[in-house]
Amino acid sequence: MRVATWNVNSVGARLPRLVEWLELAAPDVLCVQETKVAADAFPAAAVAPLGYQVAHHGEGRWNGVAVLSRVGLEDVVRGLPGDPGFPDPGTLEARAVAATCGPVRVTSVYVPNGRTPEDPHYAYKLRWLAALGAAVAADAVGARPFAVLGDFNVAPTDADVWDPAAFVGSTHVTAAERAALAGLRATGLADVVPTIAKGPHPYTYWDYRAGAFHKGMGMRIDLVYGNPPFVSAVRAAVVDRDARKGKGPSDHAPVVVDLDL
Repeated sequence: MRVATWNVNSVGARLPRLVEWLELAAPDVLCVQETKVAADAFPAAAVAPLGYQVAHHGEGRWNGVAVLSRVGLEDVVRGLPGDPGFPDPGTLEARAVAATCGPVRVTSVYVPNGRTPEDPHYAYKLRWLAALGAAVAADAVGARPFAVLGDFNVAPTDADVWDPAAFVGSTHVTAAERAALAGLRATGLADVVPTIAKGPHPYTYWDYRAGAFHKGMGMRIDLVYGNPPFVSAVRAAVVDRDARKGKGPSDHAPVVVDLDL
């Protein structure tokens, strides 16, 4: 079974590339982030001929997450229980959607960026990660293979950024953000990719500016956190850098995990 995650940075702008990639990579399940379309506007008809059902949680021009599955799509939960909202609990963003796809359950997440450590969005990011940990705790310790996949907007260690000195004072690398990720792992999840993926730097994101991709100026912020039944089934993991190349790519590359289930 093949499970993947990809921040497409607008499904409207990236639809031809998404369809092409689905044809080439043939994941059984794909978690998508930054769809940037309204709740009922995901182009499901474009992926249906490939056998995919879609569970989408969208809000318009910002955010948006989806699960695409060709092995079944059940028990869909849109939104995050306990979501703190921004700027207040009454304003919820489309950042999480969960579904059972055949033998696995997945949660596709787009974690808040945080902007700067001084910005209110940063405190929201930490609250949101805490709510995510509480929401997935039961699945994390369950017997069914389960994973949280998506754009976490946090590089877990200094090895996950091209130059730690370039990020001093910035979000994505602060002690509090990394502690929040550690709290998520403490629910019973493990970071799948570092122990499996080939190559010293499995970066997943490169800024569009300054030729960052070609210069290797990347970050690993798209993560796959699995529970023990999921992790024990993992046979391979790779960042598909080819999807970041060519004309009009997303600034993220897909992360692909193969499981023996």
